[in-house]
Amino acid sequence: MTLMRYEPWSLLNQLSRELDRLHDTGGSEEPAVAADWSPAVDIREESDGYVLHADLPGVDPKDIEVQMEKGVLTIRGERRHESKEERENYKRVERVRGNFFRRFALPDTADSDNISARCQNGVLEVRIPKQAKVQPRRISVEG
Repeated sequence: MTLMRYEPWSLLNQLSRELDRLHDTGGSEEPAVAADWSPAVDIREESDGYVLHADLPGVDPKDIEVQMEKGVLTIRGERRHESKEERENYKRVERVRGNFFRRFALPDTADSDNISARCQNGVLEVRIPKQAKVQPRRISVEG
């Protein structure tokens, strides 16, 4: 008897990936990007900004690209194949290789000019500060 793992969210995750692939790039001239896999991402809000963590084990930081354009943060890159691994006789391969791509719409309060990113121990951390709060200004009425 063969045991199979039941993954109720796999169909939804696959649908989400397909919709991401078909989604327009928000008016940019580049065509929709096809991705082989999609990294897991956690996003949390802090008092002074937002922090995004993306799981990218085995991805060289030089193969990661983070872009901000028109209020949309894009993370893309590639997990490369190692030639010595391809020659061995595997019985099961679960680690995905190839291109990845994620896109996030940022709130209006995000300060897009001061976004920073670093990758350590296979986790990409993107810090998105909030804009300084604009205080209401009283306007005098002449009369």
